[in-house]
Amino acid sequence: MSNTTLKPTLDKDLEKVSRLQGANTFLTARFAAPSLSFVFLLLAMGISSIYMTGELGTGIVIAAAGVGAYLALNIGANDVANNVGPAVGSQALSITGALIIAAIFESAGALIAGGDVVGTISKGIIDPATVSQSDVFVRVMLSALVSSALWVNLATWIGAPVSTTHAVVGGVMGSGMAASGYSSVNWDTMGSIAASWVISPVLGGLIAAAFLFFIKTFIIYQSDKIAAARRWVPLLISIMVGAFSAYLAMKGLKKVISITLWQALLFGFAASILSYLVVKPLIARQAEGLENRNQSLRKLFRMPLICSAALLSFAHGANDVANAIGPLAAIVHTISAGEVAAKVSIPLWVMVIGACGISFGLLLFGPKLIRMVGEQITKLNPMRAYCVALSAAITVIIASGFGLPVSSTHIAVGAVFGVGFFREWYTRSSKRRVDYMHSETGRSSYTQLTAKTKRPKLVRRSHFTTIVAAWVITVPASAGVSAMVYAALTGLLMP
Repeated sequence: MSNTTLKPTLDKDLEKVSRLQGANTFLTARFAAPSLSFVFLLLAMGISSIYMTGELGTGIVIAAAGVGAYLALNIGANDVANNVGPAVGSQALSITGALIIAAIFESAGALIAGGDVVGTISKGIIDPATVSQSDVFVRVMLSALVSSALWVNLATWIGAPVSTTHAVVGGVMGSGMAASGYSSVNWDTMGSIAASWVISPVLGGLIAAAFLFFIKTFIIYQSDKIAAARRWVPLLISIMVGAFSAYLAMKGLKKVISITLWQALLFGFAASILSYLVVKPLIARQAEGLENRNQSLRKLFRMPLICSAALLSFAHGANDVANAIGPLAAIVHTISAGEVAAKVSIPLWVMVIGACGISFGLLLFGPKLIRMVGEQITKLNPMRAYCVALSAAITVIIASGFGLPVSSTHIAVGAVFGVGFFREWYTRSSKRRVDYMHSETGRSSYTQLTAKTKRPKLVRRSHFTTIVAAWVITVPASAGVSAMVYAALTGLLMP
């Protein structure tokens, strides 16, 4: 009798214990990333204290190192998603594989080709003469670090991929105006940056849509898809190799050796020819025995897509690490030398903080934005993701040729939108698609049904609105926060 009364009690107790353990596991996992991030910030501050021991203003450098590390974490959580998101969304890479590849190549790009000199006034938007006093300059840079880090953190939280370059630009502009007034800003430069808000995504979307149109016309909607793939896929891959070779030369290798735009294009053309000769027989072999369907075509694009994710991450690490460490390097130099310089050398320990911060931010917080870019805007497969990746490289090359400041974030996300909106138009408007589907189904009513009544929505409008709004307000929001931080710092440091 006693056993039957004890057993239900024991089961209930065990169930309660199990629930408590499950809740504890959930809470532990939820707070693990912030805890590890806090440890990284402490390490960054500790490293800076070691290298700045005995220097006047060490406390400010330690604080700046913590904020710079915080910004680097946020860059990894937000910006890097654009490089690997399409590969994950198309299922060419798992989320784990994408995180590993991106972390390795981001760090390699930052440390190998991140450069050893950085401009102290971001993008030349503030007249250096207006912030020539060391204490004013340090407060301007520290305020820019704080504001851009806070804004990128907020954008990541709401699920909006934004340009960290624009956040830093806005931060420098806001604190510079707070320090020296409206006239200290180079408004011509700010005008070109504002123009890039439109140019970057539109150009990226148009180029991605153009390549997707080519693939649909000459490969997907052909009666013999495999034969068409043997003919055109090697050419598409060679274009990608050439574009990325030129892209890396311009955005990565230029930090190691001096290289002009035409030299980069020549290098890309040579790489394209060589890759075509190598890839053509490989694709022919890989296509043997494949069924005549779209699923077979996806296999041919998988490896190029993985390579593109790695190369985009390398170029991003080389090009954007200065966003996190540029203001920090400027603060370190100004505190140590007691003067404001137009360009400063980047100490190795500062570079390591930036590179590691970007990688840690990606690993700890990156999956949210990776899924947003790769899965939640529009449905991607390897062919569509290939168009997005290729568009990112080509758009940067074109923009550089015209001297236009563009954002890699805006380009990649704009390309994803471009692919989605193009598919909406193509699905309801393409006569080639309608005729192909009619011949495949044999239904006489298919043409009329598809051409006149079907209006698919293949892009989530809510994400489009949120992301565009975040892009538009990035610079003014970061500038406003930076101005307030500058005022607060001035009140604290100069009572």
